[in-house]
Amino acid sequence: MRELRIAIIGAGPAGIYAADTLMKSGTACSIDLFDRLPAPFGLVRYGVAPDHPRIKGIVGALHTVLSKPGVRLFGNVAYGRDLSLSDVRMLYDAVIVATGCERDRDLDIPGIDLPGSHGAAEFVKWFDGHPDVPRDWTLDAAHVGVIGAGNVALDVARVLAKHADDMLSTEIPDNVHAGLLANRATDVHVFARRGLAQAKFTPMELRELDHVPGVEVVVAPEDVEFDDGSLAALRESKQTQMVVKTLQDWALRDRKPAPRRLHLHFLSNPVAVLGQDRVSGLRTERMELRGDGGVRGTGVVTDHPLQALYRAVGYIGSELPELPWDALSGTLPHAAGRVLDFDDQQVPGVYAVGWIKRGPVGLIGHTKGCALETVGSLLDDAVADTLTPAPVSDPAAVVELLEERGVQYTTWDGWLQLDKHERGLGEERGRERMKVVPRAEMVELSRTA
Repeated sequence: MRELRIAIIGAGPAGIYAADTLMKSGTACSIDLFDRLPAPFGLVRYGVAPDHPRIKGIVGALHTVLSKPGVRLFGNVAYGRDLSLSDVRMLYDAVIVATGCERDRDLDIPGIDLPGSHGAAEFVKWFDGHPDVPRDWTLDAAHVGVIGAGNVALDVARVLAKHADDMLSTEIPDNVHAGLLANRATDVHVFARRGLAQAKFTPMELRELDHVPGVEVVVAPEDVEFDDGSLAALRESKQTQMVVKTLQDWALRDRKPAPRRLHLHFLSNPVAVLGQDRVSGLRTERMELRGDGGVRGTGVVTDHPLQALYRAVGYIGSELPELPWDALSGTLPHAAGRVLDFDDQQVPGVYAVGWIKRGPVGLIGHTKGCALETVGSLLDDAVADTLTPAPVSDPAAVVELLEERGVQYTTWDGWLQLDKHERGLGEERGRERMKVVPRAEMVELSRTA
């Protein structure tokens, strides 16, 4: 086969794993990754809590892929603004869309839009130093609620319960530390609609809560309920067993005095956010297990006094110009990674990988199998000679196009400069790194010769 020229839209884990799979396939190819942010690594840099260095360590493997010959990075380039689909199809034989899901999924209950009610994704971006969110975050609530039963809910609750100085060993910027110093939270409440055995926490994430200095984790003994479906889940999953055992132990132990408390509520279905001008509470309905692991309402409601609320009920993707869209799932319709139009016909030369393909499910490592499927489909199409060759095959053409349009793009060498600068800032304070937050400053540092 002739050498393939592949564009990947999105330089997070999904896009980088797709590039790695292509490079390891033995197929002659050159790959250009485009990302709307000036720096690569997507979710790992801007979606993983800063006090999780183990997960952020994945950057090392991603770094190795982007440093390979035949792979180029173009940061600060937004698909739909700086490059159109027709531009990409003019310059590349195929394009893999890896833009992920980074918006908060809506929660349709009364009062959810009151001031003081936030999406977890925006809060995560704030404490992760994302360049496109406001630099200030009001943390004046003593009693805070978090809706959700997954790891993002735990991240939000843990950061809200933690003392600001306990985050000083991480890469948080100064404005985040200042915001956390002003945090008045004494009680953080996490609300899960279903039971202990249906929680989506991973065991390590859950156990970390009990190691936060000055924080007591509280589980109500009456929430420890199981039905046949729950018992089946316990038999089938070692992970579920570990999560449930941890929660049971917390429910049975004696309370310990602590300046802050983190309450985990199960079988508590949010039905309304209370308040007139801003959040003043959350109304939940008590649920009961129905035998198969599912739940049904009991009609018994409880009002929890709160001054702020975060919903962590899942992420959803954003519609992409010139591409078909499944609004319900927030993904690109596809078959084995081949993007399909509204007549279920393949969009020529367009593929999808990661959360924009399958929705926000699975951990970062699960993206490898997803990339393997998508790249397999692309290579099968190449072997079958159904890929239309790019009319313009010169690798320099995309550089010329971006420069003609005045796009201040960043490169891999630029990232290495920014990375060195951030590590230098961190070294001055005894940390591994301190993030540069403003986009303009990131771009300037990346483009300084």
